[in-house]
Amino acid sequence: MTATFDPTPTPSIPAAPEPAQQPASAPRAHKLSIVIPIYNEGATIHTLIGMVVNASLPAGMSREIICVNDCSADDTGAKLDQLPAAFPGVEFKIHHKPQNEGKGAALRDGFARATGDLVLVQDADLEYDPHDYGKLLEPILQNKADVVYGSRFIGEPHRVLYFWHSVANKGLTALSNMFTNLNLTDMEVCYKVFRKSVLDRITLRCNRFGFEPEVTAKVAKLRPSLRIYEVGVAYHGRSYEEGKKITWKDGIKAVLAIIRFRFTD
Repeated sequence: MTATFDPTPTPSIPAAPEPAQQPASAPRAHKLSIVIPIYNEGATIHTLIGMVVNASLPAGMSREIICVNDCSADDTGAKLDQLPAAFPGVEFKIHHKPQNEGKGAALRDGFARATGDLVLVQDADLEYDPHDYGKLLEPILQNKADVVYGSRFIGEPHRVLYFWHSVANKGLTALSNMFTNLNLTDMEVCYKVFRKSVLDRITLRCNRFGFEPEVTAKVAKLRPSLRIYEVGVAYHGRSYEEGKKITWKDGIKAVLAIIRFRFTD
């Protein structure tokens, strides 16, 4: 029998598509340490802590609230000691410093007591809104960032106050960016979030408001292995009559800190 040849090609069976490559998942953050340096905020500290306690966090994330009393001269210390009874079930760590040293020193003490995977800086006044925690945490939880800065200057609501303060803030940020090669819009902002592993690599030295330019310079030096993001936050600034503490002298010290920590540790 003679074999016949069919010229019609046999349809090929397409290969099964390879599974799409999934992005690397972020190391799961189970606990947030909220560090609050406090000096003479007895009038509002319970209101602020109530906002911190009630701020929404991602599902499965717990919080510890670390309050560092920087030797306040008002009733802040007594108000802090009332917190565990006022907010039962919340994990508090309350530290009373024997002498006033400043925001940077208070934050160092708070960071040393932090046990969370992430650490967030919260001022004790009512200028910053804990409802912004979700947007501050999101870039880290999506494994896009290791450090997140808030910004008062990129679109969120803010109270209209002092023109020259805004000029000074933007000038200090620009100077810091020149020395760090970052493109931040608000280096002096309170809201900063760090992976705890990042803070463990940094030695902080400034005792007072020099913390902001110092930590920014030292974070910048950890690049390119470290990723920095910035998100807009609301800002409800207060006047000097309402208790604002920072002055032009702190601006001069910030300039010196920017220069110092560009070239030294």
